[in-house]
Amino acid sequence: MSDYKIETKCVQAGYTPKNGEPREMPIIYSTTFKYDTSEDMGKLFDLEANGYFYSRLQNPTCDMVAAKIAALEGGTAAMLTGSGQAANFYAVFNIANCGDHIVSSASIYGGTFNLFNVTMRKMGIDFTFVEPDCTPEELAAAFRPNTKAVFGETIANPALTVLDFEKFANAAHSHGVPLIVDNTFATPVNCRPFEWGADIVTHSTTKYMDGHGTAVGGCIVDSGKFDWMAHADKFPGLCTPDESYHGITYAERFGKEGAFITKATAQLMRDFGSVQSPQSAYYLNLGLESLHVRMARHCENGLKMAQFLSTNDKIAWVDYPGLPGCKYYPTAQKYLPNGTCGVVSFGVKGGRAAAEAFMKKLKLIAIETHVADARSCCLHPASSTHRQLTDEELVACGIGADLVRLSCGLENADDLIADVAQALAD
Repeated sequence: MSDYKIETKCVQAGYTPKNGEPREMPIIYSTTFKYDTSEDMGKLFDLEANGYFYSRLQNPTCDMVAAKIAALEGGTAAMLTGSGQAANFYAVFNIANCGDHIVSSASIYGGTFNLFNVTMRKMGIDFTFVEPDCTPEELAAAFRPNTKAVFGETIANPALTVLDFEKFANAAHSHGVPLIVDNTFATPVNCRPFEWGADIVTHSTTKYMDGHGTAVGGCIVDSGKFDWMAHADKFPGLCTPDESYHGITYAERFGKEGAFITKATAQLMRDFGSVQSPQSAYYLNLGLESLHVRMARHCENGLKMAQFLSTNDKIAWVDYPGLPGCKYYPTAQKYLPNGTCGVVSFGVKGGRAAAEAFMKKLKLIAIETHVADARSCCLHPASSTHRQLTDEELVACGIGADLVRLSCGLENADDLIADVAQALAD
């Protein structure tokens, strides 16, 4: 499928039926798989043969969908996880151990920030958070001898900052570590981070990839380009024998193209079991088949909404990276020239009270904690997900009391704008 355009890959990649096989990707509902001899199964446990033995590690349906996402991103291997949180955790924990250090953009999804700053710190992994607009010198100063990776988001949720891939990739590679990028909001339709120097890509497939709010899931994709053995001292988990798995040295056995995902599957999925169900993978595939069509509409609606909000006298400010004049518009034009996403962040004049009043008057746009699916939804973090914080604490974490996050779905843009207009009216 490598020679086909991304639109064709959305529809066709991952599963090609043979003569007489189902045209639709099958859902393989089985926890276990039968073999004729113990020797046949033993080859699977030794990673000497391809196949399946237990769906906590791998399942055929999940692998077919993972292969499609790898094709869309231009990667060499991928694995599905039970959520986007699990994908980000596995991607980092696959190469960082107790006593190691990660450099991360400070402008990332709040759930990921908590995963890093609270839970993974308890595991002995330290994090330094840098502003996305830091200078190359400031970024370089964040590295330590025990730094194992750099992390960022293509389009941050909900700040909508756009990552300067080349700056972060150059810093990572000059220190001999990979750049991991969460590409959830852009999707590979609008940005393929591997083309700009990223080494590992993650997704919350729950969002645009699924597209319908049907199934929670995540994915990790490996570019197959990072040379682990060239930095073997930094990555013993990949470059020295894994005594918990028959002494396999992943980077030697599977090379740059397969070592990372094989280790994540054979070791982390084996031990943590954050699998995506075959049913969820099936729903995900249905969403992927129309991803290229839907993303264009999401971006069209997002831009129209941002344009309307930017001219409304009830609005204090608007952040949308596809809107000329916004801070990250030049960066978005460089890395996402065909569109960004359907999410718009804005502030309502009058602060918390005005934002809450606006939310109560919405009729068509639903109030939800979700984002990035077919139905438009809206969230006021200060009165919901971040309600435990004071106004001062909200400002400190970059989410003002007036901030509203609006995810534009696939409805008619005029209807969405009319709903927002009436909710803003006196």
